[in-house]
Amino acid sequence: MNNGWMKVLSAAAATAGAGASFLFGGLDGLFWTLLSFMGLDYLSGLVVAAVFHRSNKTESGALSSQVCRQGLWRKGGALMVVLVAAALDRLMGSSVIRDGTVTAFLAGEAISLLENAGLMGVPIPKPLKNAIDLLKDKGDGKEQP
Repeated sequence: MNNGWMKVLSAAAATAGAGASFLFGGLDGLFWTLLSFMGLDYLSGLVVAAVFHRSNKTESGALSSQVCRQGLWRKGGALMVVLVAAALDRLMGSSVIRDGTVTAFLAGEAISLLENAGLMGVPIPKPLKNAIDLLKDKGDGKEQP
C-alpha cells in the first residue's frame, strides 16, 4: 500500500475513534471492559449452542441464526442506551449517568458469561454463584431473553 493511502486510512481511523469517544463519553477502561464482555458473551453463547447444544434460547438447544441476530441487535441496543446516557451526562456536565449505565450493562454481561460457562460444564466457584444470585435478586426478577 502506498504512503498516501496509509495517511488516508490513518486519518479515517483517528476520526472514527474521536467520534466514538465523543458519542460514548470516552473510550475508558470501563467502556472497553463492557465491549470485551459483550464480545465474550456473544462468542460463549455461540459455543454453548453450536458445540454443546445447551442453549436456553432454542427448544433444541442448538444454534439459530435468528437468535444470533437478535443477540447482536440487543447488544447494539445496549450501546445505544450508553450513547443516550453519555449525551445526558454531557448536558449535565457529569459522568454519573453514563458510568452507572455502563456498570449496569457490565453486571448483566458478567452474569451471562458465567451462565454460559456453567452451561459448558465449567465449574463456577461458590462466591461467584452467590454474586450472580444476588445480582439477579436485585433485578426485576425476570430473566432477560
